[in-house]
Amino acid sequence: MDRTPEKHTHILEDGSVVEHTHADDERPHTHTHQNTKAVLDRLARATGHLEKVSKMVRDGVDCSEVLIQLAAVKSAINNTGKLILKDHIEHCLVDAIEQGDMSTVEELKKAIDQFIK
Repeated sequence: MDRTPEKHTHILEDGSVVEHTHADDERPHTHTHQNTKAVLDRLARATGHLEKVSKMVRDGVDCSEVLIQLAAVKSAINNTGKLILKDHIEHCLVDAIEQGDMSTVEELKKAIDQFIK
């Protein structure tokens, strides 16, 4: 697809403004996302849960308790994925479709397939 990169603007919910272009490269829709802080916070929580699981295993904690903590890790990761997906659909995917870039739609389909395995 041969197109000239066009600069455009997004106004985020917090009022901040993000300007970017979509150049013809491997990742044409890379830009600042609205939920970056929330995603990083959730990943930090998931990391904390996972570290706790490691400690529990080292300390010989009952398997039932370890499994419950592992469920918390899975939930944290899944919820983080949902937040990333929501952000991607609301911003990147909308931009890609507006630009006629259907390859981004295909990439999203592949990513969803991998995420929900």
